[in-house]
Amino acid sequence: MFGPLSISLAPLVQNSKALSKWVTPLANWYADAARYRQYGFKYDDLVMEENPTVQRALGRLTPRETYDRAFRMKRASQASVLHAPIPKDQWTTPAEDVRYLTPHIANVVEENAERVKWDTVIVVKKN
Repeated sequence: MFGPLSISLAPLVQNSKALSKWVTPLANWYADAARYRQYGFKYDDLVMEENPTVQRALGRLTPRETYDRAFRMKRASQASVLHAPIPKDQWTTPAEDVRYLTPHIANVVEENAERVKWDTVIVVKKN
């Protein structure tokens, strides 16, 4: 998902008015159909935590972001036990659904790539 070969079409869509007009309603429909906002989640709450890259990114969150994430997880867990979404006034709105973890994951991936690059450097001694 976040490998060095991952390609994002987001910049292309954001820079094109025609593509943005077509893709934005489709993206909003998909997010509503996924129903994660009805349980108070943000998109980045759904990222698999078992990945070491994601674990490092989670360690970079501010204390407030960490608390908010834990709160959303507990609230959604309780809603799941009750077999009902949370009250509609507590649903995550599209404006609130911002990527808070993805930039940290991207930074960790870049750092890992740089680490691999520097670990494989061959030093040539000049005479």
